[in-house]
Amino acid sequence: MTAELIGAWVVVFLTLSIFSYLFDDNPFYKAAEHLFIGVSAGYWAVISFWQQIQPNLFGRLWPDLESLAGEKTLLQSIWYGIYEVLNFVTTGFGLLDRSVFPEGGIEGYDEIRFIYIIPFILGIFMLLRLVPKVGWLARWAIAYIVGMTAGLRFYSFLNSDILSQIKASAVNFSSDWGTMINGLIVFIGTLTGLIYFFFSKEHKGSFGTLSKIGIYFLMIKFGASFGFAVMGRISLLIGRINALKDYSAAEYNYATPIILGIIIITLIIWSLKGNRNQSELTG
Repeated sequence: MTAELIGAWVVVFLTLSIFSYLFDDNPFYKAAEHLFIGVSAGYWAVISFWQQIQPNLFGRLWPDLESLAGEKTLLQSIWYGIYEVLNFVTTGFGLLDRSVFPEGGIEGYDEIRFIYIIPFILGIFMLLRLVPKVGWLARWAIAYIVGMTAGLRFYSFLNSDILSQIKASAVNFSSDWGTMINGLIVFIGTLTGLIYFFFSKEHKGSFGTLSKIGIYFLMIKFGASFGFAVMGRISLLIGRINALKDYSAAEYNYATPIILGIIIITLIIWSLKGNRNQSELTG
């Protein structure tokens, strides 16, 4: 119950600290914001390392020795000697238990892929960004990531945003009337929306009329998206309010009213002190 009670008080404090932004940008909000960003960054860094880097990078460079075909060669002995050196460093020179580099290699693959030395080196270059004198090496890694991502994303966006949209805009005249009408609406909306963004021709006459129809379709789309986003945020707000109500009970030592009172009193004192300092400066 102690851990649950502490967790409830932390949840209430952080929730009310975020809500305190409605009053002003204050220390409670800044503390909750910084804590959220720091915890999120640390959490995703650990998840990315253990789910991506360790198994997919190190696991391909140093797979489990028992899964390798054939007898152990001299090159493999040298290569896994580097593996043991890395393990010695990551374990604090032998003080900690080995977890990043298990004994005998990393399970999951049955072949050494030396091509993965390239992303390994580029990853080191990214970390060198923290060293000012050699930070320029990070530009090579960033350029590679941007170029590869742009090429891969272009293909996926071409399929999802262009080809799929063209297929979805085609009207199936062999279906029922309801499907045909819906297909015509999608076709007209797509066509007029594209016409609105065609700026090589002045929007006058029939061309201007079609572009105005496209504006209506765009506004409907933006309104529906905004409404969907608002509904999602309202559901989150309702969940937070219900949590605050639940933590107001005696079993949680009245966490919500007590913390709310402390925050309100502190903000009032902070505001009065800030106004007094400002009046002294201006006076």
